[in-house]
This record gives sequence, structure tokens and C-alpha cells, in this order.
Amino acid sequence: MERIETQVTPLVLPQVKLQVTEYGDPGSTTHVLLVHGFPDDQRMWEPVVAALPQDWHVITYDVRGSGRSTHPQGRSSYRTELLVEDLVAVLDATVPAGERVHLVGHDWGSIVGWDVVAAETWDPRLEGRLASYTSCSGPPLDLLGTANATWGGRLQMLPQTVHSWYVWMFLVPWLPERIWRHGQGLLRPAMSRLDPTIADLPWGQELEENTSHSIELYRANVLPRLRNPLPWRTSLPVQLVVATRDGFVLPRSLEGLEARCRDLTRVEVDEGHWVPRARPEEFADLVAGFARRHP
Repeated sequence: MERIETQVTPLVLPQVKLQVTEYGDPGSTTHVLLVHGFPDDQRMWEPVVAALPQDWHVITYDVRGSGRSTHPQGRSSYRTELLVEDLVAVLDATVPAGERVHLVGHDWGSIVGWDVVAAETWDPRLEGRLASYTSCSGPPLDLLGTANATWGGRLQMLPQTVHSWYVWMFLVPWLPERIWRHGQGLLRPAMSRLDPTIADLPWGQELEENTSHSIELYRANVLPRLRNPLPWRTSLPVQLVVATRDGFVLPRSLEGLEARCRDLTRVEVDEGHWVPRARPEEFADLVAGFARRHP
């Protein structure tokens, strides 16, 4: 599959440049956009891209703060609404006008993907541009915020809150960056006990560089978004890939999506958090099968 690398500049923040990679023929009738999460960059998708149909047009990019994209300073630069703007800019630059794209997200890429799906219901720039959405290991922040608005919901989400100890640690200033920089030798075995697929991450300097800025995703979004969840409902076909052994996102945190998604397909995979890394061929088959059913 032919590979082309470019840079895209979002209109709202021209000082940010996104490193984008396109595979295949942009003139194809099938377009797929893969969005990575924390602490990855777009290279995590390479085995998945290799397993997708060779005649498709596939796009990946480094989310701001990771890889070869700009690493902006300041917590406010990592608000999810800005990451939605980034994704719109990537679509404008890579997908021909009038064509629709199959959106796929993992971890924070999935969280941003949910915000894109929500925005598609009111933002004219996204109207008619999505063909389907495949989400893996990243729930909508609006869903979690709605659940935590009642005592019953908080009780139901208590196991996820306990499993999210790392999120609360990431909200602490300065310390997490030091741990990622100097304590990977201790952090890796500790977190591997929670989820063995964390061993598939590119530990070392690469991981340190990806975490040093993008960790602000947690600080900029978690508490504000949980306190102010937005109501939305979508008719877009959604495929929810549930990793049943995910040590970070429990399956119960994904319950209740039927209230927001009119066309929801739930697929369980007996794997940990990093399904695309651990089982790239199987994940590619899920994406391709869903895309074919919703051209």
C-alpha cells in the first residue's frame, strides 16, 4: 500500500502542525481514519493498516502532543474540542469532498471520536461526513459524567473509579512526568499486573516523549467534562469493541450506550486494553467487516 506523509495545520490554531500519513489511493471509495490514544502515536496503527484491504484509503496522524506533531504548551491546548478541530482539519485535507469516512478510535482517540460523533449531530462541517464509528477502550466522557450525576450511577461506576487510580495520579502536577521519565523500570511491571498488553507499548525514550505533553489530556478534560456532560444521541452506525480483560476501562463503564446510539453493535474480545497492538489482524477484520456492512 503506497504511503504518503504530509503536515496539516488546523485553522483554529495555525501554530499547531499535525503529522499525517495516508496509505492507498485517495480516490478509493472507502476511507478509514484511525486515531490513536495515550501514550501512543500513529505508528501503533501500522500492523492494523497492513491487515486492512490494500485498495482502501487509510489515514493516520499523530495527535497533538505526540509523535511528530506539535507539542503545544499549556493545559488548555489539550481540550477535547481542540482535538475535534484537529480531526476536522485532517478530514478536510485527506478525504475528498462529498466522501464519507469510517472513523476508528482507541483509548483517548476513542474518547475524541465520541466527541466527533456527538458534534456530527450539530456541526455542519461534520454533517454527512462519517459512515461509521468503531470505538475501542475509550468511553464517552459525557456517558461517564451522566452516570456520576446520581448516587445509583456512582455506585455502579465505583469499580471503574477504583480502577482509574492512574487517572487521579495523572491529575497531579509535575509528578507523573517524572515517573514516566525516571521510573519506567518500576512503572512497567506494576501496570503490567493490571493489563498484560501494556508490555506492547514502546517503552523507553519514545514513550517518555509521548507522555511528557499529552498527559495534559487528563488534566484538561477529565474533571471539567465529568462535571458538565452534554446530552446527545446519534443515528450513526457504531461498533463498540469491548476488551473483556481491559485493566483500565472496565466493560461496565461502557454500559448504557444504547441510550445514546440508535444503531449500536457490541463485540467482545478476550484481550486487554491494547487490542489493536495485541491482535492487529483481528482488529482490522472487525473494522473492515463493519465498514463493509455500512458503506
